[in-house]
Amino acid sequence: MASCAAARMFAYNATLCACDPGYYYHLSSGNGTGSCAPMPGGGWGDWKVGAVGAPRNQSLYFLAPVLPIDAVRRLTQSQAVLLEAALAALLSWLAFCAAARFAGRDPRGERRLFRARYWISRFDCLFDNSHWARDQQVLRKRKTELGGTCSVASLILFTGLLTVLLYQAIKRRSIEMHRVKPANAPDLLSFVNDLEFHITTISGMSCAQAVAPSTFAMGTPGYMDFRLVSLPTMFTYSCANTSQGPSITLKCNGCRMPPRDHFVSWQFVDLPGQPAAAVGFQFNLTARQHGNDKHVSFVSGTMNSDGYTDDGKLRTFRGPDSNVLKIQLFPQIYNKLGNLRLLQPLVQDFTQGSAFSDVGSLNASLQNPSDGVVNTTLYISYLSDYIVEISNESVVGPVSVIASIGGLYAFSVAICLCLMSQCEARIKKLRDEDTRMLKILSKRRARRNWDKVRKFVMYTWGPGYPDPTDRSGQQPEGSTVDSLHRTLHKRREPIRQATSDANRPNRVPADMGAIDIERAGEAKQPSSSR
Repeated sequence: MASCAAARMFAYNATLCACDPGYYYHLSSGNGTGSCAPMPGGGWGDWKVGAVGAPRNQSLYFLAPVLPIDAVRRLTQSQAVLLEAALAALLSWLAFCAAARFAGRDPRGERRLFRARYWISRFDCLFDNSHWARDQQVLRKRKTELGGTCSVASLILFTGLLTVLLYQAIKRRSIEMHRVKPANAPDLLSFVNDLEFHITTISGMSCAQAVAPSTFAMGTPGYMDFRLVSLPTMFTYSCANTSQGPSITLKCNGCRMPPRDHFVSWQFVDLPGQPAAAVGFQFNLTARQHGNDKHVSFVSGTMNSDGYTDDGKLRTFRGPDSNVLKIQLFPQIYNKLGNLRLLQPLVQDFTQGSAFSDVGSLNASLQNPSDGVVNTTLYISYLSDYIVEISNESVVGPVSVIASIGGLYAFSVAICLCLMSQCEARIKKLRDEDTRMLKILSKRRARRNWDKVRKFVMYTWGPGYPDPTDRSGQQPEGSTVDSLHRTLHKRREPIRQATSDANRPNRVPADMGAIDIERAGEAKQPSSSR
């Protein structure tokens, strides 16, 4: 460190600089200079415990900078969204019907909203036999505007509730059951997992200051089963430098679950110009069945001194006392995934080691060679007394779903039927609205047909034909109407004569006999005169 003029820095040994308690020296990526940074996050709120599951789909994560994918996924998977959509559709339909009702009043039936009212009445498919009927009258189908409104409203409500029911049946068709059974030696030996322990010491240190462990302890200290075992026989050790400090990794491939606990310790020491000091620990522990990379159980989080003290002071870990991170692994059998056997890691406790919360004590520790160390111990405890079996049990059957669908249909129809009956009982005008609407449509249809006849007559016999809409009833003498009647009369007379003669028998009428007698008398007179 070149200068101690930066914020949160103090000088020690007259030439070296160090950060205040709770801060660590962080190198910035731009110009290579550094500053004292606080602990990133921390506390119990940053912890995550993951259950077994398939890997997350990364196909849509390129939209993450623009669109919050997780928020959209949580929003679309909610039942409240489906209910709100159904309610919005129902209110929109009722608002449209109300607007058509009040704005579509047209005695001549020429407005578009009046036509919309008519088509709304044609939608009356549920309540056409349930309208108001007076006593001693035959029940008949009546398709009214109110009936069409209530029919579509009941269908919208039923569709929305049915969607929510199907979503719930698909989403929660089964529940996860956990059963605990006593552990047996052959059952414990069947757990073969790949374990990985990643512990990052948040500090300004590097892997050059790490002293790698060569052995680990097994068993309970002070008992006959306690022993020291070479580290490579079970774990693979590695260290990597990160932006937040050195990250220690311990891997165990194909590990069987032993009945005894394990202790693995490592430490960081002072180097010239690089004191051994830390402000917290970040951990990520994973376990997966050997040969199966699809499912994994994990626990991750950040650990500092704030979660274990009540004074709220920031501390820096340094000194001979070890910081112990206790981890528990308990066996779980997932029957729903082909008897998948996983060890679930959990962080049970953190024992704080040597730490300093004021500048004076930290300055004195940095000048004391015996305090130039940061000890860390990983305590792995196996809960081998019981095994948790996880299975899914179905709680929704086809009969219950069909019964629920029938109940939803009866519920939606009953609500709209009650609404319609109350409106027709209190507003008498609604009882015969179908008759009034049909009369308007009949008048409009008759007017349209009469206009067609008038145009045909005017086009055929000329513009002298009077307007049929003229209701005076007077027609001028010698008008086109008279000539039309005479023409039709002349054309029809021969047809009637021919038709009547063809149907009569061959006989001489009385008048025709008189005409023949007169003609014979006239013929005899000249002969007598001669």
